[in-house]
Amino acid sequence: MRAPFVLRHRGETLADPDLVTSARGITYADPEQDDRHRDIDGVLWVVCAGSATGGTEYAKELHPDRQCTAMDLLLCAGCKLPAARNKRGMTWILPLLDDATDTVWEGVQTAIPPVCEVCADLAPQACPVLRDGHVELRVREAEVIGVRGTLYPRPGQNHSPDPDALVLYDSPDLPFVVARQLIRELRDVTVVHRTPGPHPIDPRRGDRHPTHAPPVTGRAPRRVTDSPAATKDSRSATGRA
Repeated sequence: MRAPFVLRHRGETLADPDLVTSARGITYADPEQDDRHRDIDGVLWVVCAGSATGGTEYAKELHPDRQCTAMDLLLCAGCKLPAARNKRGMTWILPLLDDATDTVWEGVQTAIPPVCEVCADLAPQACPVLRDGHVELRVREAEVIGVRGTLYPRPGQNHSPDPDALVLYDSPDLPFVVARQLIRELRDVTVVHRTPGPHPIDPRRGDRHPTHAPPVTGRAPRRVTDSPAATKDSRSATGRA
């Protein structure tokens, strides 16, 4: 199996450009760099650097640019082809939560993009995280609810940046985050099958795989309904204006 599209490779890094903080939010000190790294919603994204010099790194967070592309356009996390759809919805393969019942997956928030039929079969064999237990879902609604990244304090606040914040699109914190991942909330979920592994994630122990969402700041997600007839246009398919 070819290396999954969304994974980071050895040699790929995140740059650390200078930031400017004001009452309106944070910006990169270089105006051109700031403009290049804002999305259509005005959210500032992390600057990716380096180039692939080695194999994939399954234990790290997904590559920010490729994760955002796959999640925004609903492309397969493995091969970048359109994700699989049928009358029950779109296919997601997620790490299995310890003792999770089927209802746990309703409303789950994730940074993992969906998958195509071929990669749905191959990914659990190739990915060591999924070999520790995984679930296959069919999802009819996938809300783009916000971004995950580093949340910086406002001017006058003395606390340190939060490196792992989930900030929703209506949150007043949105101008103060540098995003690394796009987050969707999965609704109208059908569990196709659960495959337990030797060491599933247990949120009661404080476990969380890097692709599960952290605590939320903000409310009011966007909604996208997935069905076999849903358009594949990049904006209308994701509910993004």
